Amino acid sequence: MASVALNALRPITKVVQGSKQMEGAGVQICRTVGTSKLRNLDPYLMLDELKLPAKAAFAGFPDHPHRGFETCSIMLSGQMEHKDSAGNHGVIGPGGVQWMTAGRGIIHSEMPKSTEGLLHGFQLWINLPAKDKMCKPRYQDYQASDIPVAEQDGVSVRVMAGESLGVTGPIKMRNPGMLLDCRLSKGANFSQPVPEDWSGFAYVYHGAGKISGTKATPEQALVLGEGDHLVASTDSEEGLRFLLIAGRPIKEPIVQHGPFVMNTEQQIQQAFMDYQTGRLQNPDDNPWQDEL
Repeated sequence: MASVALNALRPITKVVQGSKQMEGAGVQICRTVGTSKLRNLDPYLMLDELKLPAKAAFAGFPDHPHRGFETCSIMLSGQMEHKDSAGNHGVIGPGGVQWMTAGRGIIHSEMPKSTEGLLHGFQLWINLPAKDKMCKPRYQDYQASDIPVAEQDGVSVRVMAGESLGVTGPIKMRNPGMLLDCRLSKGANFSQPVPEDWSGFAYVYHGAGKISGTKATPEQALVLGEGDHLVASTDSEEGLRFLLIAGRPIKEPIVQHGPFVMNTEQQIQQAFMDYQTGRLQNPDDNPWQDEL
């Protein structure tokens, strides 16, 4: 891909410190997007970080429904198993990613497979445009070996979706976006183009440094302002590690009630009715089949 001249640094317009809360069957997470401090950042609805000893997270996230959006589960350490009501299942190991398009309906569970060591990962919720909210559900499961890594001058980027340093990630998206796991060693500098018309934020999960000139420390989401690129640097012995998440805004009404995200109240009521009557997930849908 030809290089593009970058002219305007995207400043950090807001820093959101994560807040701890309980989810699933009593598992502590740290949430930034999806709180009163940052209700959403179109097209992103929620970001949770899970970082606990595996034994403390054993209760997991039992069966629950989704409709009208997508989820992305990223594991750094430990294993998470997902199963749905139609018998589909898979396991995401350390460094693995699952991109799940709930579309018209999924009922699934997400349960730790690890019983020892640290369980560390993230879950991101991504809205779908109205035209795709009732699409067929789809799973995209990738293990660490499936995620390409771009390296340059003390910078390592795991490219899950989008492009960085000339490397393209495997996740197929209905709405254009990027999902990068950026890792800088001490003294490194990193520059990443982010399209001007996309929303975006960085979530720091390790070390310390600066992102677009703003101090960055763990459990913080740093929201990008207008511009066409960001820069990151670190002088910390620990380096700096963060997720970079950006995508094109959908600019449609968001009506959310728990695990259902639609455009109107009537659609939410229909989702509840379908769930209560056992019609939310169609067993004939094959979520492993690619439609894109």
